[in-house]
Amino acid sequence: MRRLFLLPALVMSFLAANAQDTFHEQRATLFELLPVDSTNIVFLGNSLTNGCEWHELIGNPKVIGRGISGDTAPGVYARLDPIVKGHPEKIFLMIGVNDVSHALSADSIATDIAKVLDKITAETPSTKVYLQSCLPFNESFNRWKNLAGRQQVILDLHKNLERMAAERGITWINLYPLFSDGEDNLRKEFTNDGLHLLGPAYMVWKEAVLPYVNE
Repeated sequence: MRRLFLLPALVMSFLAANAQDTFHEQRATLFELLPVDSTNIVFLGNSLTNGCEWHELIGNPKVIGRGISGDTAPGVYARLDPIVKGHPEKIFLMIGVNDVSHALSADSIATDIAKVLDKITAETPSTKVYLQSCLPFNESFNRWKNLAGRQQVILDLHKNLERMAAERGITWINLYPLFSDGEDNLRKEFTNDGLHLLGPAYMVWKEAVLPYVNE
């Protein structure tokens, strides 16, 4: 009986992974064809970035979203070329939570994010880069098993990222406290699944980054 139970679970896991890969390719190939220029402000990241209409939220048609659900630091690195070739004015990067869910260490994830930052600064030095922290998640929703017990990895990652930003002259934006309930959980009023954001959460995000967008 146990084997009969495990088989559907394995099949569902495979189908979910395949669907994610398919979506990533769909989104990435679209972004390859959409132009980026020196007036653009790019929000780059995973599903949290993907989930927002950034130009409408910020109220600026030059703001563009380049988020892909499920993306990781290596995934972002692999699709940087169409972005950096346009030499955008600014890039706001948030990445890492999916890497955490893959059971990677904070140091390993930081190394992969460093590669993203170094490629950006090397290939488009005129671009102002803003490195945003990851956000907390909330295990009480029982949705994201691979993140269970991994809050400390995110906190350790943030120490690495803040240091890396300082070393590179990159602006560090620590969003984590704004979204935390004070006990390292994503505030329940900001989510309906423990990880992804509801509209009011994006309004908080907007207020945090708007001074940097406008500077």
